[in-house]
Amino acid sequence: MQEDDLINLISQYEIKSAELEINLSKRKEINDIVAKFTNDFIERLPYSKSFINKNIQKERLEISGLPHSLEELLLKYSDEVIETGIKPASGGHIGYIPGGGIFAGAIGDFLAAVSNVYAGVSFASPGAVAIENEVINWLKKIFGFPQNAVGNLASGGSVSNLIALAAARDKFQIKNDKVITSVIYLTTQSHHCIQKALRIIGLEDVIIRYVTLDNYFKMDTMALKQQIETDLANDLNPFLIIASAGTTDVGAIDPLDEIAGIAKRFNLWFHVDAAYGGFFIMTSKKDLFKGIEQADSLVVDPHKGMFLPYGIGAVLIKDASSVLHANHYSGNYMQDAVIDDLAIDPANLSPELTKHFRGLRMWLPLQLHGEEPFIACLEEKLLLTEYFRQKLLLLGFKVGPAPDLSVSYFWYPASKDANKFNRTLMQNIHKDGSVFLSSTLIDEHFVIRMAILSFRTKRYTIDKAIDMIKSALESTKHGLA
Repeated sequence: MQEDDLINLISQYEIKSAELEINLSKRKEINDIVAKFTNDFIERLPYSKSFINKNIQKERLEISGLPHSLEELLLKYSDEVIETGIKPASGGHIGYIPGGGIFAGAIGDFLAAVSNVYAGVSFASPGAVAIENEVINWLKKIFGFPQNAVGNLASGGSVSNLIALAAARDKFQIKNDKVITSVIYLTTQSHHCIQKALRIIGLEDVIIRYVTLDNYFKMDTMALKQQIETDLANDLNPFLIIASAGTTDVGAIDPLDEIAGIAKRFNLWFHVDAAYGGFFIMTSKKDLFKGIEQADSLVVDPHKGMFLPYGIGAVLIKDASSVLHANHYSGNYMQDAVIDDLAIDPANLSPELTKHFRGLRMWLPLQLHGEEPFIACLEEKLLLTEYFRQKLLLLGFKVGPAPDLSVSYFWYPASKDANKFNRTLMQNIHKDGSVFLSSTLIDEHFVIRMAILSFRTKRYTIDKAIDMIKSALESTKHGLA
């Protein structure tokens, strides 16, 4: 192609591609539209249903390849996304964890997206990596981990657990024929992402021992010790204990200090999954977390206990060499970015090379608000859980054992087929949708579950839930009469 023709063709594409760089005037207009949409959404939340069970019109979401106005797209987003299913931003979302998403976290995400800073290696953005590592350092202080521990901000508890378990695998060189004789200890209350992670990292055939639970759904440490001794006597290879600090079903914390002692005695890797419950260590429940500082690895989710938007989990690991062995690799084109201290760069401690700047969504809120509002919010959730349980007892419901944290369960003691009755009750609660609750199975019994963690959940939310449950209970009794 001749140079003049080449320049002419480039110019034609420059004109069309320039549409992607929105000018200042148009940006101000867009900002105003989005700000109004956002403010209206937040202001309506206290009065909106937390669960809307309706089918979406998928054709409205199809990508046509043609441009549309922002107003039209926001209307579709509202109708087909926000007004369908669960509203995790609502204070009435007390069925699953997490809930909410503080505004300061959204600002952090917006700034990270606009600046498009890459947080994987310090060569590319020393400031972004410094913020990521400062968040990790703050977490080390909270959980009593040493300064030479390493950490990573991942997408959530699933990937964080995967990173920790891969490090444990490589520390003990669990590979080849050694897999089928190696043993992991956990309980049936462990989150299902643990089994998923084990399969992904090549340990599908490892021996898993489900340790007995006590009456409060906590790991029985005597049974754990006896099982390890039995496995050693049978020439097996115990190498990992996985404890929970806040289980998903009942909010229980395993006896971490005792488990830490057992792990040390038998030279096993001690991992704590504190994805849901970890940040309650900053509250009046701190004593329940004694022993967590002895863990070899720890997972905690800021998008749960710090009320941040979905998509930020954290892992702390004491043995840096094991994490690096599992994750560090480099290509020739990355040679300019190589540094002596490999653990500084987040990309060396995670499967992710393309690394979203997640740290800003946590660093910014902590700097804006300080720690105290977060602590107060967590204490409030603990008290609201107790308040809810008391109100349910007055309605004639049965409740599970007093939880360590803010997850609990309840059921109505129907005289005939209680499981059927409570399933129908759950359906009627979902049909109302004023407040969202979920269900689970406890020893084959169908129960209704509360998970109180949204920063927007207040006492009036619980009162609204009680009114909804009263109405649903009457409908259920009448319908099954």
